[in-house]
Amino acid sequence: MNEEMHKLKHLLEHWIEHNDDHRQNYLDWADRAEKAGHPDVAKQLKAAAAAASQATKLFKEAEGILSKGK
Repeated sequence: MNEEMHKLKHLLEHWIEHNDDHRQNYLDWADRAEKAGHPDVAKQLKAAAAAASQATKLFKEAEGILSKGK
């Protein structure tokens, strides 16, 4: 794996971890918004959390493909 792809692999690992942290934060705030009487805001934050989950899945797939291609 060349230096650039090694860096990309490292970035993908970082993005996966960072994205998961953000996802949990969105869900925490969705819960707070719901409890504060803002179900529409909570719904949007939950949708953002779902999108973050999808992004993490794609990052993991990219990382897997990159690792196979060593």
